[in-house]
Amino acid sequence: MRTAHEVAAVRAAEQALMATLPPGTLMQRAAAGLAAVCAGMLGRVYGTKVVVLAGSGDNGGDALYAGARLARRGARVSAVAAGSRVHEQGAAALRAAGGRVTGPGDPDLAGLAGGADLLVDGLLGIGGRGGLAGPYAALAALAGTGPAVVAVDLPSGIDADTGAVDGPAVRADVTVTFGTWKPGLLIDPGAGHAGLAELVDIGLGPHLARPAAAALQAADVAALLAQPPGDSDKYRRGVLGIVAGSDRFTGAATLAVGGALRGGAGLVRLVTPAAAAAVARQHWPEALVTPAGAGSPPGQGGHDVAAAGRVQAWVAGPGMGTQEAARDRLAAVLATGLPVLVDADGLTLIGQQPELLDRAAPTLLTPHAGELARLLGTEPGQVTAARLAHARAAADRFGATVLLKGSTTVIAPAGGGTVLVNSTGTSWLATGGTGDVLSGLAGALLAHGLPVPEAAAAAAYLHGLAGRLAAAGLTGPGLPAPAAAAEGPIAAGDVIRALPAAIRQVRASQAR
Repeated sequence: MRTAHEVAAVRAAEQALMATLPPGTLMQRAAAGLAAVCAGMLGRVYGTKVVVLAGSGDNGGDALYAGARLARRGARVSAVAAGSRVHEQGAAALRAAGGRVTGPGDPDLAGLAGGADLLVDGLLGIGGRGGLAGPYAALAALAGTGPAVVAVDLPSGIDADTGAVDGPAVRADVTVTFGTWKPGLLIDPGAGHAGLAELVDIGLGPHLARPAAAALQAADVAALLAQPPGDSDKYRRGVLGIVAGSDRFTGAATLAVGGALRGGAGLVRLVTPAAAAAVARQHWPEALVTPAGAGSPPGQGGHDVAAAGRVQAWVAGPGMGTQEAARDRLAAVLATGLPVLVDADGLTLIGQQPELLDRAAPTLLTPHAGELARLLGTEPGQVTAARLAHARAAADRFGATVLLKGSTTVIAPAGGGTVLVNSTGTSWLATGGTGDVLSGLAGALLAHGLPVPEAAAAAAYLHGLAGRLAAAGLTGPGLPAPAAAAEGPIAAGDVIRALPAAIRQVRASQAR
């Protein structure tokens, strides 16, 4: 698991560790790790040209000391100070190793960066807030002029705690971060600026508090996916109830059922109108279907929920509409003492009647940015720009765990605590119906008994991985990771078909 800590926790851990070490030790550890990654990117260090963009703080010092190490190995290293001040000891070390230090007014600045093999971004550290301005912005622009870019701890211009980008910022090919991950490296839009992130251990671990965010890895997900024992049956594997679909949106119910069955549910009980019921039966004869409205008293859609039978968890919302009967079914599901996932049209109804969430049982809301914006009374662009803050705000307002879908999935638990983050997906998942598949998959894990945040995070991981496998055409057993293959368009049904392969791949990681 990748655990990430906010700036205040990192600063406290650094202070506690530095109190036990000779002065400068921590910076030298960071510089050694940074130089090693840079050398690996350069391959043959001797004769290469490296440009260091150096701010006045510790990140600038890390970059300068790393530059000195590369200079001692034969690289031609030039450092550009962003302002009138520079980390003096680091600058002295670079000069002593044969490097040079110049300023932002150097007339040959553009040529200097253009001919470089590597550019090291040490402008701002984790304490930076807001976008870059003045000479910092001008120097950051050099990062897009050709050479590979390595960011020190965090790309300059990224908010370390949230991943927000409020102006010009560096886009790195590789980010070398120290001691612990930062939330801004895991959450977009900051994560999209970080490139490949590498963690260098400098000894902070024993001094770090509870993480602010964490990203599950394959082995973590595998540990959550219990293998059914030999004496298992469909009921012990988890029975999921789904209220989804309508006469207009007949496919949503089918996709949610498919996500649940391929995600490991032992049994699915579907409540849906007759037109959608017919489609679901054709695709998934395994599901037990209760046609909604058959025998229901007028204005009492909740009768259908009771008629479906016993379940361990519910999914409500995909394509079910927002009419009175749909509202009654949602209210009946939320009135149970079972875990409930609310998605799509269910979220619209929650926005109209938030009192429906006055319940003690666990609840998972799975909005995309537009749906969350409507729930919070803001704009989708605001949600996208500050994903972490809005997911936390919604979890606090509605007393529910919130899974905010998008380029990086953010899962804010009800009651606060560590936010879970997932980035296994692909942009090819941005197609109709994939959210319905995710709802069914997450519902299956809830029915199996996983706590809501873990079920949401595991579902997001598997859903993203299945999307990548499907987009790469890799859906069979024993296949390589999808990153090695080109990707192409997919549909929601392709994600369902790829789920078993995703689960096999995750389980295989646990065996290695």
